[in-house]
Amino acid sequence: MPQKPPAPGFEDLLDSARRHALHLELRVYAVREEREVYEAFQRDGSVPADDSRFWDGWLPLVERTVARGVKVLRARIVSEPVTDYIRFEHAITDANLRAGEEVRRLGRRRASALALPGNDFWLIDDHLVRFNVFSGDGQALEPDHTDPSAVKLCAEAFRTVWNLATDHADYRI
Repeated sequence: MPQKPPAPGFEDLLDSARRHALHLELRVYAVREEREVYEAFQRDGSVPADDSRFWDGWLPLVERTVARGVKVLRARIVSEPVTDYIRFEHAITDANLRAGEEVRRLGRRRASALALPGNDFWLIDDHLVRFNVFSGDGQALEPDHTDPSAVKLCAEAFRTVWNLATDHADYRI
């Protein structure tokens, strides 16, 4: 059986987008890269500056992508009442918005009857899906991508969540 090439990195992924880059988040993360910043937020409510190491090129990548006319949309399905992590995520989202992302949230109960994929994903121009895969304790594993058979499910799932979700500015914690 031929080996599947590795999933594209975020830079290649967003650079390939011509119309839109859609990101659906279904879970809470515990990635090592966030630990220090998250602990600071828990201590004193501080959030990382846009130019901090925490953002490590993400914000300039989004800005560059949006400047080409690509819409970058992020939808998050969250459990309510929200956890401290979701409060942290909400607090740092202003940086995503300043970079040009649009962000919405949908309470998990409102997503119960939706057909959703098993993993978070990025969908690029309705033709490429990159699944973000995580371990049970929230650590990032090697991402996966799939053939076009999953594109339709992911496109429909994202659009349904997006249409039901609340804009970041209107979402109350």
